[in-house]
Amino acid sequence: MDLKEIQNLIKFVAKSGASEVKLEMDDIKITIKTASDESKETTIVQHLPVSNPVTPQAVTPVQTTPPATTPAATESSPSEDDSKYLTIKSPIIGTLYRKPSPDKPTFVEVGDTIKEGDVLCIIEAMKLFNEIESEVSGKIVKVLVDDSSPVEFDQPLFLIDPS
Repeated sequence: MDLKEIQNLIKFVAKSGASEVKLEMDDIKITIKTASDESKETTIVQHLPVSNPVTPQAVTPVQTTPPATTPAATESSPSEDDSKYLTIKSPIIGTLYRKPSPDKPTFVEVGDTIKEGDVLCIIEAMKLFNEIESEVSGKIVKVLVDDSSPVEFDQPLFLIDPS
């Protein structure tokens, strides 16, 4: 039974008005309980030991987390430069885009001179595109994030030489 089938089962139980449904198959046991007072659903899925393990597929996405440690390594090297450069940080969580659209050039490159109010990048958060403007004038020394990459709140994005 895959995730889509489980989701369809949950929807079916919610529409039927049943308060509890139990389903036991060879390798899986599912209990779906719905509260009559609230429109809250609780789903419990238990995998029984089987010769064909399903968990290796769930482990594969976990292996994609090591690249998240790579930006942390790049953040430690600019810390030496932080004393003479200003750091522009992300004001929100989202996906950073360095271009206004895929066929247009980037907003800023290393070596560009910027002034206060210039757009440095766009961060998409919940389908809203937020322009990130510079609060200082200066020269772009380093771009700390790649185009179309996720960013966290207060994550360093650019290093700027204010002189």
